[in-house]
Amino acid sequence: MPPFPASLPHPAPSIPAADAPVGGRRRGRVVAAAVCLVLGIGLLGGAAAGSWLSGEAGGADPRGGYTAAREMWHSTPVDTLFPPTLTGNGAGPGGADRVWTRIGVAPDSGCAGALDPLLLKALQPVGCARLLRATYTDATSSAVTTVGLVFTEADPDAMAALRARFADESLGDRDDLMPRPYPVRGTPAARFGDRQRASWTVRVLTDAPVVVYSVTGFADARTVTDPQPADRALDEGTTDAPVEAGLTYDAKGIADRVERALRKTAATGTKKPS
Repeated sequence: MPPFPASLPHPAPSIPAADAPVGGRRRGRVVAAAVCLVLGIGLLGGAAAGSWLSGEAGGADPRGGYTAAREMWHSTPVDTLFPPTLTGNGAGPGGADRVWTRIGVAPDSGCAGALDPLLLKALQPVGCARLLRATYTDATSSAVTTVGLVFTEADPDAMAALRARFADESLGDRDDLMPRPYPVRGTPAARFGDRQRASWTVRVLTDAPVVVYSVTGFADARTVTDPQPADRALDEGTTDAPVEAGLTYDAKGIADRVERALRKTAATGTKKPS
């Protein structure tokens, strides 16, 4: 087990006609400068919003955006972060459509006890401000998925460092760092425990102080002896049982959509009605 250390060329200048009045030239320059300023502001604003939606870090002061995003766990309606229904057009095996229904939302909490100790240790460098979790089932109620949002205490540099470490050490593919499920009494996820985990994904965002994860299992409580990391299994075309049963697609598809909802909310500044 790896240790855990905590250009385009410039256009030729235009030369005014010899009889052009000096005042006219000055007025023209002022107007041109104003137009450039307006266009520049528009481009900057679009780039800032676009960085959230595309998953790229950007903006003049990302730390200001981090502060706002860190408050989303208590300022954003649960139906916005975890929509009651998620639709995955073409998100299933062979491009099949998927629909997932939310069957339970956990009370917001800290991370201790809700995350596997080794995963918690891996996330220590960024801290845990709050954890939000919800569990979904597929249209046949044969698969269940818990998705989580870890709101961290980190700044952009710390999040970038953690993401690099996850990539360099393939931490997201280690089954001893699998997230824990959130079972929901009286639902298909009532017996969704650690031994039922079949596929998972863990994503460290760099444009928000958030770690997004999901973990999927069979609703009939069968034990899975060879769980598969969703992103790697799908990229490599693995044919293990979790892939064949569509569980890896569920883990990836639900995480994708919750992540997008988070970014969209942060970009538009959606808040809970007062």
